[in-house]
Amino acid sequence: HHEMRLQSFQPSLVTRSFRLRNEIVRVGLAETLCTYVMMVFGLGSVAQVVTGQGAFGHYISINLGFGLGVALGCHVGGKVSGAHMNAAVSFAMCVYGRLAWKMLPLYFLSQLLGSFLAAGSVYAVYYEAIHDYCGGNLTATGAKATAAIFATYPAPYLSLFGGFIDQVFGTAMLLLCLMALSDQKNKPAEAGSESTLVGLLVLLIGISLGSNSGYAINPTRDLGPRLFTAVAGWGLDVFRAGNGWWWVPVIAPMIGGVLGAGLYKLLVELHHPPRSENCAGPIKTLEETAQNTDTELRV
Repeated sequence: HHEMRLQSFQPSLVTRSFRLRNEIVRVGLAETLCTYVMMVFGLGSVAQVVTGQGAFGHYISINLGFGLGVALGCHVGGKVSGAHMNAAVSFAMCVYGRLAWKMLPLYFLSQLLGSFLAAGSVYAVYYEAIHDYCGGNLTATGAKATAAIFATYPAPYLSLFGGFIDQVFGTAMLLLCLMALSDQKNKPAEAGSESTLVGLLVLLIGISLGSNSGYAINPTRDLGPRLFTAVAGWGLDVFRAGNGWWWVPVIAPMIGGVLGAGLYKLLVELHHPPRSENCAGPIKTLEETAQNTDTELRV
């Protein structure tokens, strides 16, 4: 009996000895891993479409890859970090008081690291396919360009100003809808369905607002893989291409996220009646249910 008790005790002891108690470290690791998962599936879908030259998927495959990747990422980090996976989301949450400003660098660096590592993983998996496709000539522009597997680049017709507006608008729509999905006094996502709905939202943006520049709508999603390509053989052309496009998907989404979240708050959230004035039973039920569920914004 003593031996049996010892055997049952040992796994618990090992688990406790490895368990991290520092909240900062826990959040950083979870945000890094959920971003990594989202980006592996997203970038992997792009690599498969590009190197397969249409034989293994099309544009909709990329939309699905990123959408489902976001949904799975939400499950990886949701209860720990909130699974933002997007610096524009984290920044908007800081602006509107839902995240402490001191946490923003941690989220940004975690998302950047997760995206960078995901780009490296996808490059390793598709190394031979990429080099077979481009003949070993890694370029950011041209008929056989492969840098766009990892970061976004504008369509040939798109100006920097047009691209900036594109990214502001796309990210604004993202944050506006995320605010709605988490608004417990309106029509929030049902408990347990948040991840799926956020993934569908990203899918929707991809199939409606993606053709101009690849719908980055996420500074760290774009910058991390771009930094990887710069050091992995593509060189500094990844920053020069598209008339120096690289800064647009970094700056514009930060502005768009604040504007989109602010628009929802200004036109809808600020005007909710106090709870005592709510006479709709289902709304009250949802609010009570939501007290025991995770309401972090994710993407």
